[in-house]
Amino acid sequence: MEVNVVNDKLRNGKRSGGFLGKVKVGGSAFVPLGEESLVYYPLEKRSVFSHIRGEIGLKIWYVDEEAAPPPAVEEASDVKAEAVVEEAPAEVKTEEETKVVDETENEKSKPPEAAEEKPPEAGKTEEQPPPTPTPAPAAPAQEAATAITPIAQSIEKKKEMKEAEISDKRAEFSMHELELSSLSAERSRLCSYDLVDRMPFFFVRAVKAKCAAPLSADSSLHARLVIGTHSVKTKSQNPDKDWDQVFAFDKESLNSTSLEVSVWSTTESKHENDTVIVTEASLGSVSFDLQDVPKRVPPDSPLAPQWYTLEAGDDAGGADVMLAVWIGTQADEAFQEAWQSDSGGLLPETRAKVYLSPKLWYLRLTVIQAQDLQVETGSDGSKAKVRNLELHVKAQLGAQVFKTSQTRFGSGGSISANPSWNEDLVFVAAEPFDPFLILTVEDSDKEKSLGQAMIHVASLSRRIDDKTESWSRWFNLIGSDESKPYKGRIHVRACLEGGYHVLDEAAHVMSDVSASAKQLAKPPIGLLEVGIRGAKDLLPVKTSDGTRGTTDAYVVAKYGSKWVRTRTILDRFNPRWNEQYTWDVYDPCTVLTIGVFDNGRYKRGGGESDKKQDLRIGKLRIRLSTLDTNRAYVNTYSLTTVLPNGAKKMGEIELAVRFSSSSWVSLLQAYAMPMMPRMHYVKPLSPPQQEILRHTAMKVVTARLGRSEPPLGAEVVQFMLDSDTGLWSLRRSKANWFRLVKCLSYVAVLDRWLDGVRRWLHPPTTVMAHLLIAAVVVYPNLLLPTTFMYAFLNLVLRFRGRVRGPMNMDPRLSYVNAVGDDELDEEFDGLPSSRPVDVIRFRYDRLRALAGRAQTLLGDVAAQGERLEALMSWRDPRATAIFAVVCLLASLLFYTVPFRGFILGFGFYYLRHPRFRDDLPPVYINFFRRLPSLSDQML
Repeated sequence: MEVNVVNDKLRNGKRSGGFLGKVKVGGSAFVPLGEESLVYYPLEKRSVFSHIRGEIGLKIWYVDEEAAPPPAVEEASDVKAEAVVEEAPAEVKTEEETKVVDETENEKSKPPEAAEEKPPEAGKTEEQPPPTPTPAPAAPAQEAATAITPIAQSIEKKKEMKEAEISDKRAEFSMHELELSSLSAERSRLCSYDLVDRMPFFFVRAVKAKCAAPLSADSSLHARLVIGTHSVKTKSQNPDKDWDQVFAFDKESLNSTSLEVSVWSTTESKHENDTVIVTEASLGSVSFDLQDVPKRVPPDSPLAPQWYTLEAGDDAGGADVMLAVWIGTQADEAFQEAWQSDSGGLLPETRAKVYLSPKLWYLRLTVIQAQDLQVETGSDGSKAKVRNLELHVKAQLGAQVFKTSQTRFGSGGSISANPSWNEDLVFVAAEPFDPFLILTVEDSDKEKSLGQAMIHVASLSRRIDDKTESWSRWFNLIGSDESKPYKGRIHVRACLEGGYHVLDEAAHVMSDVSASAKQLAKPPIGLLEVGIRGAKDLLPVKTSDGTRGTTDAYVVAKYGSKWVRTRTILDRFNPRWNEQYTWDVYDPCTVLTIGVFDNGRYKRGGGESDKKQDLRIGKLRIRLSTLDTNRAYVNTYSLTTVLPNGAKKMGEIELAVRFSSSSWVSLLQAYAMPMMPRMHYVKPLSPPQQEILRHTAMKVVTARLGRSEPPLGAEVVQFMLDSDTGLWSLRRSKANWFRLVKCLSYVAVLDRWLDGVRRWLHPPTTVMAHLLIAAVVVYPNLLLPTTFMYAFLNLVLRFRGRVRGPMNMDPRLSYVNAVGDDELDEEFDGLPSSRPVDVIRFRYDRLRALAGRAQTLLGDVAAQGERLEALMSWRDPRATAIFAVVCLLASLLFYTVPFRGFILGFGFYYLRHPRFRDDLPPVYINFFRRLPSLSDQML
């Protein structure tokens, strides 16, 4: 939708319109009725030299309405045709005249441009069906049939014109949606499974069977499929019902070249002592040679099943079975719902699934004041004077509980009879929302409730910026006494904040930075494709039957709100998944997280198997900004995990990653945009509050994904979201400290070099330094251009030594091999500590809490130096290329602009009036914050 703002004013008695700007809003930002909110959009200019400035506030929503029924004229076309048969030819002429008048009116109603241009179909002659031969005596009927022809043609022509108009509208709508919606649909259709290998599978579709001889009413049929050591049977059904089951056998694991399908009948008979005897009888079998089985590759249509006559079995009556046998790949449509030999058959816990994180909002509650509090303090329940009563408000949303500070309430002269707080409480709300937000006014000393109010969360207003303020409301407080339910009222302001991004990941490994409100959504700038090919040399993590080690591995990949889980390959140390997934990318400076786990939940026999958890095998992260666009990276990454007894390499995983983008302008423009939505800078949350809300959001996501079927385990979600980032670890503290020392070492190297120059350790260098000082004194205007030119040439020379692929977890950087057993025991010790002495436990926990903050600070400081290093090392090729171009332009600019003019302009710009400043961070700060650090390679 495009909205234009114009200025309509009189000039010399004539009206003239002046363009003041326009706004284009994508269809993906439209919300249904009831979720609309006021959004301010900046006005776009026509050109760079335009002086247009300002914003326009819009509320946009849509209403779903039922489609109108088609006109009655088109529905009853046959009835009209029959009615015209009985009319005279003169009336037919009138109908033709009416048709000409209608076409003339349509031409008048069209725009001038559309009226001049005729559709190409107008010049074509329509093919008319030949007249039906009729007997000679039926001349009037023939004349009537001839008269019907132009009317039927006009009705058909109107239908075709209307369908063409509808199809044009649909095509126009689909093109508009294609520009704003996901890029993954077209890509997945064109090049599905192009990053992984095609795995051959042997498919068998068992449909049904029929017997020549009738079976008893208590009989049921099932089929058995045997290929070497693989043996599986279909479900037992009545003879008149179908099985319609598909079986997929991994061709590489087959140890036979023939398939045998047999049909069995099962009969249950009950004796006098209530014992049930099950009798099975074979109806025959049929064999297939795997070398003669046809191959099928999508998008070919499914193979049609055929009837096969079974060879005589125990029952000599004869039987037939309907089967379809073919060789396909994992890209086959029937593969996802088929019985799979490498993942345990039809177990739900071993299937590949896609999970979606719930949509998270911040719920801001402002507790203002309370009035008319009814406090009963007398022994007989009467109301007496209350002095120095400490009150607070407790707010509860699901499992989240927050309290305001205490305020004094009573009847004293200096104490207000209406307590006020004016405090903000922020919750994390997930769609679908919890039904009610419960407010309770409590006595802080006695923890006694003085009244309770409930707010319906779904009815709260939604705010997406700081320019609109939600309305405050009064709610009645209700007590537990039914005879006197009224206990006063409370004044609050509550709204759902849609302008924030709810953090559920650590700040340095974020995969999504979009705001909660749909109105602030932006179109994707690229597409991320990940091919999970396989793993090798995995170590056994559990025992099978108490005799031998085994591993049932699967992979979880997380980017944005989409989680993918591959199928579990049972009892293999070199599993091959070859599954490919896609994500839409809205920001290139985000991180993809991939974890490998051992499935401990797939055995559902009850008992101890239900209490088992999925074990960690390893994890890695890939930052998208370090990838070249439209290039596939196929690499093998080592999987290392930290255990209480030390670091251990668990194996390797092979991945194929491709980040594609069709617009370089949008990709480069993202580097100048703020990392987070605008509300994070205009009305920021405090760091302690952000940390509390992040852990709360993590718990909400863990609980929601645990309610899926099959559930994604809490230990898996917490490991992927780095729930233990802020916990104390001496190993992480050492790693962050040495990261900081490494960054500061460049300053020490420069200091030693200057000291060497001063000491004449290398005389030619000292002579060159003297010449450089003399040149700066004589030609001061060449200082900055020469510096930027040197930086540009240095970057160009380092281009050949850039990192060619995504980085893996670095055990040396994480110091996993330089810690002792006691330090690892301290790292894996939970909070609170398990030490027996109470005093030691208190001091130990306090030390760990303080040390956790210190290690985070060390990591943040180290990340700044690593970003400077990444700017020169081509880790992010696009960012370094931008910096190189800026250095070149700055060199030319400082060559032409005098240094005095630059100092004057910079000083005036730095001291500019606050009116000319923006609330958002400047471009160079946004650019610097988007540079990659080594935080995403920490274990």
